[in-house]
Amino acid sequence: MKVVVIGGSGLIGSRAVLKLRERGHEALSASLKEGVNLLTGEGLAGALAGAKVVVDVSNSPSFEDEPVMSFFQTAGKNIRAAELAAGVEHHVALSVVGTERLQASGYFRAKLAQETLIKSSTVPYTIVHATQFFEFMGAIAQTGGSGKTLQITTAACQPIAAEDVSEAMADAALGAPQNATSEIGGPERGRLSDFVRRYLRAIGDGREVVDVPGGPYYGVPVDDRSLVPGEGARIGATRFEDWLRRLAASRR
Repeated sequence: MKVVVIGGSGLIGSRAVLKLRERGHEALSASLKEGVNLLTGEGLAGALAGAKVVVDVSNSPSFEDEPVMSFFQTAGKNIRAAELAAGVEHHVALSVVGTERLQASGYFRAKLAQETLIKSSTVPYTIVHATQFFEFMGAIAQTGGSGKTLQITTAACQPIAAEDVSEAMADAALGAPQNATSEIGGPERGRLSDFVRRYLRAIGDGREVVDVPGGPYYGVPVDDRSLVPGEGARIGATRFEDWLRRLAASRR
């Protein structure tokens, strides 16, 4: 079966392509590297020709309010038109746990607009909501300030390894369309500030993390429900401590 992974050269997409190929399917990446432009539509028709499933893990190059909304709306409409023309039978999209609860953020408003476009199409779909990736802990740390002390919210989170997210996306692509949203998170729930603290310690970064109860996440107000999946979520296999151990070993 031909599966096209939009954004297939990125963190999740590249892994998903490999996993699909390992299972014997024709998995192709469709990104700017392969000449596919989601904003102009260039290359989309050719990439999707003969595809039964499309997996969209693309992301906006800008997180500013207007550009990110423009990206997800324009890309979403172009993808939908190309899928309908190609006779695609299943659209699988990656989104974020808590998207509907984080609408004070322009980025999450854009993600919700993307999901609305998917649901309005006649192409059957599955949307996978994932929690924060382990691989993003460095970027999250940077939101706490530029000095030796980082201010990080204590809001609950349940981060997950990119490897486990890509596994879930491959499973969704090979399964029947759900016409619904599922959730996936990591095996451990805790305070975001603690996860960042452990990450910095593992890589030998001496900056201090200060707990900020009620503090924001990327400028958005959050609480202990905002970033975590609900009951019935799929749980990734990779433990944060194991991932940190491998990360530290790779840096030696």
